Amino acid sequence: MMTDPIADFLTRLRNAQSARRETLTLPSSRMKFSIAKILEREGYLASVQEETDGPRKTLTVSLKYDGGKKAPAIRTVRRISKPGLRVYRKANELPRVMSDLGIAIVSTSQGIMTNKEARKRKLGGEILCEIV
Repeated sequence: MMTDPIADFLTRLRNAQSARRETLTLPSSRMKFSIAKILEREGYLASVQEETDGPRKTLTVSLKYDGGKKAPAIRTVRRISKPGLRVYRKANELPRVMSDLGIAIVSTSQGIMTNKEARKRKLGGEILCEIV
């Protein structure tokens, strides 16, 4: 049994980009799908699709690279809130990742969103990860 599926998703994403893969396929969940859709919307991923293979759902992510030099669009991924230490912040205490050049993904009472969206809506919550 996996204790931290979000950290597993982020690690698979980081490893696939360092290996210069075009796509990544992994087991799906609502939280992973929400995080992947946010990354797609913010321009870090090319596309995200959820497919059903019998009783299980899989998440297929097309990775995005910058320019001809094949530099990954995601430079750093850092898990903030972990199963052993949950990190919660109020709306006015949400982090500004690299002076708002990067994003933090926050789980709020109204769903999963970026730190910028949560700040606009005046919502606090659990800070899942930071991405630059």
